[in-house]
Amino acid sequence: MIQRFLIIVTLLGTVLSASAQEGTSSPYSFYGTGLTKFRGTAEQRGMAGLSVYSDSIHVNLQNPAGYSKLKLTAYSVGGSHQYFNLKDSNTEENASNTTFDYLALAFPAGKWGFGFAVKPTTAVGYDISSQSDDSSRQNLFTGRGGLNKVSATVSYSLLENLSIGADLQYNFGNIQNKSIRFEDDIQFGTREINRSDFLGFTFNLGALYDRDITEDLTLTATATYSPPTDINVENFREFSTVLLAGNGQEIVSDRREDEQRDTNYESPSSFSFGLGIGKENKWFLGAEYENTQAGNFNNRSFREPDLDFDDASRYKVGGFFIPKYNDITSYFNRIVYRLGGRYEQTGINLRGEEINEFGISFGVGVPAGRLFTNANLSFEYGQRGTTNAGLVEESFFNFIIGLSLNDRWFQQRKFN
Repeated sequence: MIQRFLIIVTLLGTVLSASAQEGTSSPYSFYGTGLTKFRGTAEQRGMAGLSVYSDSIHVNLQNPAGYSKLKLTAYSVGGSHQYFNLKDSNTEENASNTTFDYLALAFPAGKWGFGFAVKPTTAVGYDISSQSDDSSRQNLFTGRGGLNKVSATVSYSLLENLSIGADLQYNFGNIQNKSIRFEDDIQFGTREINRSDFLGFTFNLGALYDRDITEDLTLTATATYSPPTDINVENFREFSTVLLAGNGQEIVSDRREDEQRDTNYESPSSFSFGLGIGKENKWFLGAEYENTQAGNFNNRSFREPDLDFDDASRYKVGGFFIPKYNDITSYFNRIVYRLGGRYEQTGINLRGEEINEFGISFGVGVPAGRLFTNANLSFEYGQRGTTNAGLVEESFFNFIIGLSLNDRWFQQRKFN
């Protein structure tokens, strides 16, 4: 089983590496540490990222308390392809990205659940150009990078209906911002590069409560909390004069480093509450609210006077339906059908306009082998931003694919 999992991961990694671009093409990734990249596993994305539901065969990477629900060892890996349409009041452009989303291993041990995971959490990727009113000056802005997390999780079934859990997360990654300015009648342009490397630990706590309210119905309530934590940031700045070749290559004629002091980035606190109701192996419907306190980080190289950060809020509703999970005569009756919608206030307030986002999603869980192994496919359409005040409105379509494989560990051998 482990060999098959490693082969699948290797093949998926090869495909994603061959076609991978930046994790986003959104100009709104210019602000802060970028746009949120991880929004749940493929099966959760089919329900708009809803994390209220936890079961015995899938890894819940958003609520650590869900690990204690596992009955089998679970391997999970996923990636996505995103297509963008970006437009302002004058122009329209298209872009696309293919990225790796997560890799996780989790296993049960009695009342305990343990797991390890790696996932990109934010993404920066933009190319912005602007000209002065008289076209005598041109500015080019580009950004690349993002933050990632490696996490170790422990969960415990404290009471018959109550589980708790905790993630210890190591954050790492870098963000690079570059600006180039050209002016008429001046041969060389001025280039400034700022790079920040992030290293540090954060924590995530979770709780899950479920209770039978009738013979067929189960009520589920969840909560998570991440306290604010300082992450060390190593900063680098470079100035240079450049020429642009015909193919866009930058030819550097002079370079000078400007020593920068290391700083701390305060990872903002966040919390979530969720509630759901469902019938085991048949259907589930849930809703969730998340809140993230405003961070105090902004790109050092590009100061935006009309920018404010507010608290970010997310609202999600979603669920699934299984026609007949144990039907041996019809394959389609065993498919899990998922649906969801979300609305997000990103916390970015630019030129007096709140940058909000919404998305609707659909997904299927397809049986793909023994011991409940399945492939999960999800599709999402959404919009972000506005064309008011000279800003950009984005429409995006996401295709997410995930594999969830199961095996038995710690099984006592018996001989007749």
